[in-house]
Amino acid sequence: MADLHEELEQEFLDIQDRLGDQDLLSDQVEYAKVAKRYSELENIVKCIRDIRSSNEDIETAKEMLTEADGTDRELLRDEINAAQITLESLETQLRQLLIPKDPNENKNVIIEIRGAEGGEEANLFARDLYEMYASFASKRGWKLEVLNSQPSDKGGFTTITFILKGNDVWSNMKYEGGPHRVQRVPVTETQGRVHTSSATVSVLPEADEIDIRIEESDLQVDVFRSSGPGGQSVNTTDSAVRITHKPTGIIVSMQDEKSQLQNKARAMVVLRSRLLQAEQERIQAEQSASRKGQMGGGGRSEKIRTYNFKENRVTDHRIGLTLYKLDRILSGDINQVTDALAENERASQLTTLEDDE
Repeated sequence: MADLHEELEQEFLDIQDRLGDQDLLSDQVEYAKVAKRYSELENIVKCIRDIRSSNEDIETAKEMLTEADGTDRELLRDEINAAQITLESLETQLRQLLIPKDPNENKNVIIEIRGAEGGEEANLFARDLYEMYASFASKRGWKLEVLNSQPSDKGGFTTITFILKGNDVWSNMKYEGGPHRVQRVPVTETQGRVHTSSATVSVLPEADEIDIRIEESDLQVDVFRSSGPGGQSVNTTDSAVRITHKPTGIIVSMQDEKSQLQNKARAMVVLRSRLLQAEQERIQAEQSASRKGQMGGGGRSEKIRTYNFKENRVTDHRIGLTLYKLDRILSGDINQVTDALAENERASQLTTLEDDE
């Protein structure tokens, strides 16, 4: 760890010198990145130096202890004990600071929910998930804006896309991405049998233009008429927009607004976010070839969470958490699940750091 501490201190000093460079000052995007890293390192380096100082104090007191007697000896022992408590606290603090920062930490999120396996019941479950997140957002004081929705014949959603804005949105919602499974008696079931269906949730960090720059020549923009449940037209003009990003093949469609320009603007928000996520996943895949995408295939066997109505039970399969509070969770009280997932992630990161030591 001593080598790592020296590397971090040197990086901090190098950045400190670089912040006065005129070329850097003229590039505001790069300057913002460097200044952010400087801020992160400032707290880390202070902690490293405090640890070094505490170790020096302990060594000095131990040397003095060999020559002390009587009251002085007791005072030195007390000083050493206090310094060791301080040192342990500083080392814990440093481990927390060394946990890699999530690059999306302060970003808003775009959520896409799709009915997957189970026909119309899956679409109804997609609506339940949307309402759960909407209620959670309201409790947290976040702003929710629906970007696009495709209602199904019986009042569910084949797909709905919305954005959440507010404090700590990403840190709470990032764990929701993946297939969600429901076990219940569908409204379409006449014999009272429990069916298993699923909906997929994708959580995207909202990307700024400085995060992802898109060339207009890379886009194919098509317009068409909006449609509602069953495919019937709900507009007499070609206001709906479909954007294809030709280099990646990513397609985004928007139709909720009556204006082509508004729908295109919304589609671009989602497109940038999908491209940002794709780039982050590419980088993470290089670090871990076994990583899987959030969405999976939407099949019943692939799931991050199960909602069992008969038992009023919710199980998050990633951490083995089971709560018999389905009614409360669907009403938006999902923080007990997200808090447990966050704590599990922190514990895993700390274990990795300790293994690296």
